[in-house]
Amino acid sequence: MELYKEAGVDLEKANILVERIKPLAQKTVRKGVRSGIGGFGALFALDTNEIKDPVLVSSTDGVGTKLKVAFLAEKYDTVGIDLVAMCVNDILVHGARPLFFLDYIAMGKIDLDILEDLIRGISNGCEKAGCALVGGETAEMPDFYSPGEFDMAGFAVGVVDNNDIVDGSTIHVGDVVVGLQSSGLHSNGYSLVRKILFKQLKMNPDDYIEDLGTTVAEELLKPTMIYAPVVLRLLKQVQIKGMAHITGGGLIDNIPRILPDSCTAVIRRGSWDIPPIFSFLQKAGKISDGEMFHIFNNGVGFVLIVPEGAVDTIIQHCQASGLKGYVIGYIEHKQNEKEGPSIIFEQA
Repeated sequence: MELYKEAGVDLEKANILVERIKPLAQKTVRKGVRSGIGGFGALFALDTNEIKDPVLVSSTDGVGTKLKVAFLAEKYDTVGIDLVAMCVNDILVHGARPLFFLDYIAMGKIDLDILEDLIRGISNGCEKAGCALVGGETAEMPDFYSPGEFDMAGFAVGVVDNNDIVDGSTIHVGDVVVGLQSSGLHSNGYSLVRKILFKQLKMNPDDYIEDLGTTVAEELLKPTMIYAPVVLRLLKQVQIKGMAHITGGGLIDNIPRILPDSCTAVIRRGSWDIPPIFSFLQKAGKISDGEMFHIFNNGVGFVLIVPEGAVDTIIQHCQASGLKGYVIGYIEHKQNEKEGPSIIFEQA
């Protein structure tokens, strides 16, 4: 044990961490959880009385180089929310209700305070998403990571009835594209963001940006929006034919992923509010409009494609939930179906 500790791995700290995070995981316990933190595996019982023909939907993701901002700012309590959001928003696209979540965190030397902050964020994200934090893995890897740095990944599982899977197959001409507001940059494009702010503009995390009314760190570490509470309620009220989580690739890459080959999504620029951070970055980095829509979410973090008759209900429900929804486009017939699904922009 002492030799292992001298080599850089402290097993006792790992045991202490388990005890510190148990209360955080306990906050997320929901029906179906059959085990606590600390076991070899996590047990979850699927209630087949609730769903006639259950289909499990899973996703895994990380936070990317947004973590570099957390390192610089020494602020670690929000990136855990990002980790949960990036996974649960992906399974939500198919109409799945999140059930449980697991995390993996690796660092060169275990820092109990940092880890507790990270897992507190993950716990908060799970509470927002309505899923249980059932387990995870913490790895201490000496000489593998630079001092003060780490990486994290997440894994989410949800369930949807086979008859209720949302896959975009029923989308047709005349349907409406509704965009749900993002909370900011979410967790994409940070390699470019860091280049612009930290290398080109020589800014520091605590520098105040007058145009934004926040510091660099406050703006860049805003957590990714978790859309599950609003969208799951909407699925019970209206028909939603297709959904897209707007991550890397922006609107340009993510909307066509759910469209039938015969359809094109026409997006009306100027039909939604774009948070100031995007125009600030575009101006400072001299980024073209095309690149902006390909790299960032530009204020739309999640997209619903619905029949025209469902739009008013969706907008009103979003407003009542404190989330802005916008009619940002429509579906039209594509002239050349051999080219595959596509997206075009027009001015509102």
